[in-house]
Amino acid sequence: MKEPFKIIFEDDYLIAVNKLGKLLVHPASKGDESTLTTVLAKKMGYKVYPCHRLDRETTGILLYAKDKKTEQSIMGQFRNGLIQKEYLALVKGRMKKFKGLLESMIIDKQGAQHGEKQKNAKTIYRVIKFYGDFSLVKLRPLTGRTHQLRIQLADVGHPILGERTYAFGRDFKVKFRRIALHACFLSFNHPLSSDRVDLKADLPYDMQELIKSKTDAA
Repeated sequence: MKEPFKIIFEDDYLIAVNKLGKLLVHPASKGDESTLTTVLAKKMGYKVYPCHRLDRETTGILLYAKDKKTEQSIMGQFRNGLIQKEYLALVKGRMKKFKGLLESMIIDKQGAQHGEKQKNAKTIYRVIKFYGDFSLVKLRPLTGRTHQLRIQLADVGHPILGERTYAFGRDFKVKFRRIALHACFLSFNHPLSSDRVDLKADLPYDMQELIKSKTDAA
């Protein structure tokens, strides 16, 4: 069975993987054993500590610590806005502006059900290319709200292909079997040396194939 990840960086303190498939990072409920964290720990032979999250269907870079002290250091960088993240998404239609800032008060669906308050969300975006019924967009979230990119893009009329929580399947001319969102870049300060570490992950096969099918048909 093919592993649902590829290790792209490792040293004595950290492991970064490119998450490839539909797999939870953390257990969603008691009894969930097949998660990326458990699969990676089994491969490595010791416990690993996820420093952040990706949705089940989102592919791309995920950073793990090999000990609790390193985990807390990286999570502190996330809280203080010292970590830069970038995503690539295939979104419905053509955005009116080539680049800009999405800023809004949002709450994810589960949070709304539990009566949580809306929080301010900011995302810088840039359209890379338009492919007829969808566009390839680069996104840089400046805040870390749950489902931030999915909600903000849906709110401006350009939901991510494959979105089923914040958009309806019937709204899409182009069908995609998962949410077409990929964490392509992560930059952080190494907890030991303080050197800046930049990690990149190419678009996954399924997103590349959709783009190629539209390019070949043009």
